[in-house]
Amino acid sequence: MNRDLFGGAIRMELPSNLIDASDIRQVPDTQEVFLYPDSGKSFILEVLQRVEHLSHEDAAQFHFDSLAHDNSATAHIVQDITHIPNDRGDDTPSHTVLSGRQQVTKFNRTIPDEIQIFMAVYRVEHKNVDLVLTMNIPVTSADAGAVGEGGIPAARQDFDVAARSLQILDFNLFV
Repeated sequence: MNRDLFGGAIRMELPSNLIDASDIRQVPDTQEVFLYPDSGKSFILEVLQRVEHLSHEDAAQFHFDSLAHDNSATAHIVQDITHIPNDRGDDTPSHTVLSGRQQVTKFNRTIPDEIQIFMAVYRVEHKNVDLVLTMNIPVTSADAGAVGEGGIPAARQDFDVAARSLQILDFNLFV
Protein backbone atom coordinates (compact mmCIF):
# COMPACT_ATOMS: atom_id res chain seq x y z
CA MET A 1 0.00 0.00 0.00
CA ASN A 2 1.42 3.40 -0.97
CA ARG A 3 1.67 5.75 2.00
CA ASP A 4 2.19 9.49 1.86
CA LEU A 5 4.73 10.53 4.50
CA PHE A 6 5.77 13.89 5.91
CA GLY A 7 2.59 15.53 4.62
CA GLY A 8 2.93 14.00 1.16
CA ALA A 9 6.56 15.02 0.55
CA ILE A 10 7.60 11.35 0.42
CA ARG A 11 5.74 8.27 -0.81
CA MET A 12 6.63 4.70 0.02
CA GLU A 13 5.01 1.29 -0.30
CA LEU A 14 4.46 -0.37 3.07
CA PRO A 15 2.40 -3.38 4.17
CA SER A 16 -1.24 -2.33 4.59
CA ASN A 17 -1.57 -3.70 8.14
CA LEU A 18 1.09 -1.44 9.70
CA ILE A 19 0.08 0.89 12.51
CA ASP A 20 1.15 4.53 12.36
CA ALA A 21 2.91 4.98 15.72
CA SER A 22 1.85 8.64 15.85
CA ASP A 23 -1.71 7.38 16.41
CA ILE A 24 -0.66 5.87 19.75
CA ARG A 25 2.38 7.86 20.94
CA GLN A 26 4.31 11.02 20.25
CA VAL A 27 6.76 10.77 17.33
CA PRO A 28 9.37 13.47 16.55
CA ASP A 29 8.63 15.68 13.52
CA THR A 30 11.75 14.31 11.82
CA GLN A 31 10.45 10.72 11.91
CA GLU A 32 7.70 8.52 10.54
CA VAL A 33 7.30 5.29 12.55
CA PHE A 34 5.21 2.24 11.65
CA LEU A 35 4.62 -0.84 13.80
CA TYR A 36 3.59 -4.36 12.91
CA PRO A 37 0.48 -5.37 14.88
CA ASP A 38 1.59 -9.00 15.37
CA SER A 39 5.29 -8.64 16.33
CA GLY A 40 7.97 -6.23 17.48
CA LYS A 41 9.00 -5.37 13.90
CA SER A 42 8.98 -1.71 12.94
CA PHE A 43 9.90 0.76 10.21
CA ILE A 44 11.39 4.17 10.96
CA LEU A 45 12.00 6.83 8.31
CA GLU A 46 14.13 9.66 9.65
CA VAL A 47 15.45 12.93 8.26
CA LEU A 48 18.99 13.44 9.57
CA GLN A 49 21.77 15.92 8.94
CA ARG A 50 24.10 14.63 6.25
CA VAL A 51 27.29 13.12 7.63
CA GLU A 52 30.52 14.00 5.91
CA HIS A 53 32.07 10.78 4.66
CA LEU A 54 33.84 9.87 1.48
CA SER A 55 31.50 7.07 0.43
CA HIS A 56 27.87 6.05 0.69
CA GLU A 57 28.99 2.85 2.40
CA ASP A 58 30.84 4.80 5.11
CA ALA A 59 27.72 6.92 5.70
CA ALA A 60 25.58 3.79 6.11
CA GLN A 61 28.16 2.39 8.55
CA PHE A 62 28.10 5.69 10.49
CA HIS A 63 24.29 5.67 10.81
CA PHE A 64 24.30 1.99 11.85
CA ASP A 65 26.97 2.66 14.52
CA SER A 66 25.01 5.69 15.70
CA LEU A 67 21.86 3.56 16.01
CA ALA A 68 23.81 0.95 18.00
CA HIS A 69 25.00 3.73 20.32
CA ASP A 70 21.47 5.14 20.71
CA ASN A 71 20.17 1.62 21.44
CA SER A 72 22.96 1.03 23.99
CA ALA A 73 23.78 -2.13 22.03
CA THR A 74 26.14 -4.47 23.84
CA ALA A 75 27.35 -5.76 20.46
CA HIS A 76 26.75 -4.94 16.80
CA ILE A 77 28.02 -6.25 13.50
CA VAL A 78 27.55 -5.28 9.86
CA GLN A 79 26.68 -8.26 7.67
CA ASP A 80 26.47 -6.61 4.25
CA ILE A 81 26.44 -3.21 2.52
CA THR A 82 25.13 -2.78 -1.04
CA HIS A 83 24.54 0.30 -3.20
CA ILE A 84 21.20 0.21 -5.09
CA PRO A 85 20.87 2.58 -8.07
CA ASN A 86 17.62 4.44 -8.64
CA ASP A 87 16.61 3.32 -12.14
CA ARG A 88 13.12 4.91 -12.10
CA GLY A 89 14.24 8.18 -13.67
CA ASP A 90 13.02 10.46 -10.86
CA ASP A 91 15.14 12.73 -8.64
CA THR A 92 15.17 10.45 -5.60
CA PRO A 93 18.81 9.56 -4.92
CA SER A 94 20.08 6.01 -5.14
CA HIS A 95 20.35 4.32 -1.77
CA THR A 96 22.81 2.20 0.16
CA VAL A 97 21.44 -0.80 2.04
CA LEU A 98 23.11 -2.11 5.18
CA SER A 99 22.21 -5.38 6.90
CA GLY A 100 23.42 -5.90 10.45
CA ARG A 101 22.71 -7.27 13.90
CA GLN A 102 22.59 -5.63 17.29
CA GLN A 103 22.29 -7.07 20.77
CA VAL A 104 20.16 -4.71 22.82
CA THR A 105 19.28 -5.09 26.49
CA LYS A 106 15.84 -3.62 27.15
CA PHE A 107 13.95 -2.71 30.30
CA ASN A 108 16.77 -3.67 32.69
CA ARG A 109 16.74 -7.30 31.54
CA THR A 110 19.90 -9.37 31.85
CA ILE A 111 19.67 -11.15 28.47
CA PRO A 112 19.91 -8.91 25.38
CA ASP A 113 17.46 -9.09 22.49
CA GLU A 114 18.95 -10.01 19.11
CA ILE A 115 17.79 -7.43 16.54
CA GLN A 116 18.23 -7.78 12.78
CA ILE A 117 18.57 -4.33 11.23
CA PHE A 118 17.95 -3.42 7.61
CA MET A 119 18.87 0.19 6.81
CA ALA A 120 18.65 2.22 3.60
CA VAL A 121 20.44 5.56 3.39
CA TYR A 122 19.43 8.12 0.74
CA ARG A 123 22.00 10.94 0.56
CA VAL A 124 20.25 14.18 -0.45
CA GLU A 125 23.47 16.09 -0.87
CA HIS A 126 22.05 19.36 -2.24
CA LYS A 127 19.88 19.66 0.90
CA ASN A 128 22.59 18.45 3.32
CA VAL A 129 20.33 15.58 4.43
CA ASP A 130 20.60 11.83 4.91
CA LEU A 131 17.19 10.19 4.73
CA VAL A 132 17.45 6.93 6.69
CA LEU A 133 14.94 4.08 6.48
CA THR A 134 15.42 1.47 9.21
CA MET A 135 13.60 -1.80 9.77
CA ASN A 136 14.04 -3.41 13.18
CA ILE A 137 13.33 -7.15 13.40
CA PRO A 138 13.57 -8.76 16.84
CA VAL A 139 15.00 -12.23 16.19
CA THR A 140 15.09 -13.22 19.85
CA SER A 141 13.42 -11.27 22.61
CA ALA A 142 12.38 -11.73 26.21
CA ASP A 143 8.88 -10.57 25.28
CA ALA A 144 6.48 -11.98 22.69
CA GLY A 145 7.62 -9.69 19.84
CA ALA A 146 10.36 -11.87 18.33
CA VAL A 147 9.94 -13.43 14.89
CA GLY A 148 12.87 -15.87 15.04
CA GLU A 149 15.30 -16.53 12.20
CA GLY A 150 12.40 -17.86 10.11
CA GLY A 151 10.73 -14.45 10.08
CA ILE A 152 13.67 -12.63 8.52
CA PRO A 153 13.05 -13.48 4.81
CA ALA A 154 9.50 -12.05 4.85
CA ALA A 155 10.73 -8.98 6.74
CA ARG A 156 13.52 -8.52 4.19
CA GLN A 157 10.99 -8.66 1.38
CA ASP A 158 8.88 -5.95 3.07
CA PHE A 159 12.01 -3.85 3.55
CA ASP A 160 13.19 -4.25 -0.05
CA VAL A 161 9.79 -3.19 -1.40
CA ALA A 162 9.73 -0.15 0.89
CA ALA A 163 13.32 0.89 0.15
CA ARG A 164 12.99 0.55 -3.63
CA SER A 165 9.62 2.30 -3.73
CA LEU A 166 10.62 5.32 -1.61
CA GLN A 167 10.16 8.44 -3.69
CA ILE A 168 10.88 12.02 -2.67
CA LEU A 169 8.12 14.14 -4.19
CA ASP A 170 8.88 17.50 -2.58
CA PHE A 171 12.48 18.36 -1.74
CA ASN A 172 11.25 21.48 0.10
CA LEU A 173 10.68 19.12 3.05
CA PHE A 174 14.41 19.48 3.68
CA VAL A 175 14.65 23.18 4.50
